[in-house]
Amino acid sequence: MISWQNRSPFFILILAAIVGALTGMLGSIFQISLNVIIDWHQNFLKDSFTSSKYLNYFLIFIITAIMGAFSYFLVQRYAPESSGSGIPEVEGALIDLRPIRWWRVLPVKFFGGIAALGSGMILGREGPTVQIGANLGKMVSDTCKLKNKESQHTLIATGAGAGITTAFNAPLGGILFIIEEMHDEFTYTKSSIKAVLVGCITACITYQLIIGNASILTIPAPNSVSLNSLWIFIFLGLILGIIGSFSNFLILHTRSYLANFYKKNNYNIILTGAILAGIFGLLYSVISQLAGDGFNIIPKVVDGLYAFYPLLLIFVFRFFATIICFGSGAPGGIFSPTMALGAIIGVLFGFIIQNIFPSYDINLSSYAILAMAGLFASTIRAPLTGIVIIMEMTNGYMLILPLILTCVSATFIAQTLGSSPLYSAILQNTLQSKNSE
Repeated sequence: MISWQNRSPFFILILAAIVGALTGMLGSIFQISLNVIIDWHQNFLKDSFTSSKYLNYFLIFIITAIMGAFSYFLVQRYAPESSGSGIPEVEGALIDLRPIRWWRVLPVKFFGGIAALGSGMILGREGPTVQIGANLGKMVSDTCKLKNKESQHTLIATGAGAGITTAFNAPLGGILFIIEEMHDEFTYTKSSIKAVLVGCITACITYQLIIGNASILTIPAPNSVSLNSLWIFIFLGLILGIIGSFSNFLILHTRSYLANFYKKNNYNIILTGAILAGIFGLLYSVISQLAGDGFNIIPKVVDGLYAFYPLLLIFVFRFFATIICFGSGAPGGIFSPTMALGAIIGVLFGFIIQNIFPSYDINLSSYAILAMAGLFASTIRAPLTGIVIIMEMTNGYMLILPLILTCVSATFIAQTLGSSPLYSAILQNTLQSKNSE
């Protein structure tokens, strides 16, 4: 009988399709479950059975605080590697420096992620979906008893790419994410790339069969950009590079500070989760634009519903709140909050340019799309992935040239400032912490 590890690459492609389908299915269930909780959250004050406004505020604070405490408890008690987005853990697993305990991570990331994101904290679902996908890849590998390391890594990477595909309904983005973000960890062969392609395709098909094929972000169509205005997007990229570098710096220091704080007492992490989830849960019910992943505010920002100074205050609050939520170790991602911040920066920049250069006639949605991709590029340091994901999400294909200019200039200034890619820096810190124990 021929063992699995000696079979032809064709069987790896079959397994990759299975991993993609499982990721698409579980990722879709994750999204549906999260939407149910968010709908309840948004309607809680309106549908509450008590007539006291302050009692309702107290109840939503307590309920979301319990959700936060539950989420952080799961992470601390059963799977510490589930904290944060989980993407650095996937990168570490691809070079055999971090274990993948899928039997622990899958339930913790699924239920802990729903509790944390559903509470109203500023987190994204893409990180959990990527880690869930990668762990499903390892689960399929273990179930089929694959002994070949390259085949195991291929299925792990396939699950990670399928996770990005499922989170954003963006198959090209999922493929490019593996090629660009994980180029130092992933072994590229014809078979492995084909497996990633197959996994992302099956994940997208599964997602669309369950959720539908509609874009996850609906904003006004961008307009074309004249050649004589392209210089302003280089300038926009430089601004985004500075902001992205500063964000990474603060996130890494916040993670380091809170990690030391958690070591002092086992209950500190649970208390932190309860307080953060309670605060942002209350904010999400009262002032929704100040909490949540940010996708709810992007269409309003792009439609110009906020004046310049109120929008600037929203940006400042969400910027520091994103750093605190993500840096606290909650089982959530940072892609969506980063895109929301990018959209706000883009619209703020657009207000200024429209006043100074009204002849350029560029609408706010164009500025938002460009800044979303640019901030993603400077923070994650994956410009091609950012460009493709944003284009797939917004149909902003006509902005390809300014997108490239914005992302390249944002990446250039981030590198010039010495800022490390966020996930690589987190993985390095995790490995150093483990070695010092």
